[in-house]
Amino acid sequence: MASNVEGKADAKTQEAEGWGETIRTIFWALLIAAVLRTVLYQPFTIPSESMRPQLLVGDYLISSKYAYGYSRYSLPFNLNLFKGRFLGRDPKRGDIVVFKWPRDTKFDYIKRLIGLPGDTVQIKNGRVYLNGKALKRESAGEETIVEHRGGSRIVTRFRETMPNGHSYITYNMTDNGHYDNTPVYRVPPGHYFMMGDNRDNSLDSRDWGFVPAQNLVGRGERILVSVNDKFSLFKPWTWYNFRGRALVSLRKNK
Repeated sequence: MASNVEGKADAKTQEAEGWGETIRTIFWALLIAAVLRTVLYQPFTIPSESMRPQLLVGDYLISSKYAYGYSRYSLPFNLNLFKGRFLGRDPKRGDIVVFKWPRDTKFDYIKRLIGLPGDTVQIKNGRVYLNGKALKRESAGEETIVEHRGGSRIVTRFRETMPNGHSYITYNMTDNGHYDNTPVYRVPPGHYFMMGDNRDNSLDSRDWGFVPAQNLVGRGERILVSVNDKFSLFKPWTWYNFRGRALVSLRKNK
């Protein structure tokens, strides 16, 4: 009889230890995930077509926070613990950058960095002029694109190349759009000029101005996975709607 009681007690002890180990494992996993998200990486999803063809609606990507150092917007809840950027590094022309929208920092935006502090930027007939010189631009043919909200249109593809050799594909629908001819923008100290690759379907620095350095959150690094709008995690029969863009580097043309 005593041995049965002892056996039950041992079983309860082992069960309690098992639960304790599970809780510890979950705790450490959550802690590591929180540290990674706070210090190293942060995930984002693409909600608009402004960065086509590089980024599509439904792309899930990660950005590296350490790439440009840290500001209040790199921290949880935007904690204002220090001024400026800690361990700050300068971004490069052509980087895909995640940042807080200057007009309302509750919103994250992602665009391509075109102008650094001190640069001048102007768009003439749809072509970008950096410090008075047109960026190298080569025709890459035409493409019929299906838009996220329905319908299709033909766009002209160009390979645009920065002075540092960083190149990427842009979309152009017209040379006489609302932002295809602009005044000269002079980028002030501590600010950056951003543009979307889908040049005639992007609201960017041509519309809402320069991005302060402290608003930078991170550099776009890699597409983790891409799904269309029919996909739902909770509906297994929709899982075939993956686009096959998993683990695509956003820096391969640097």
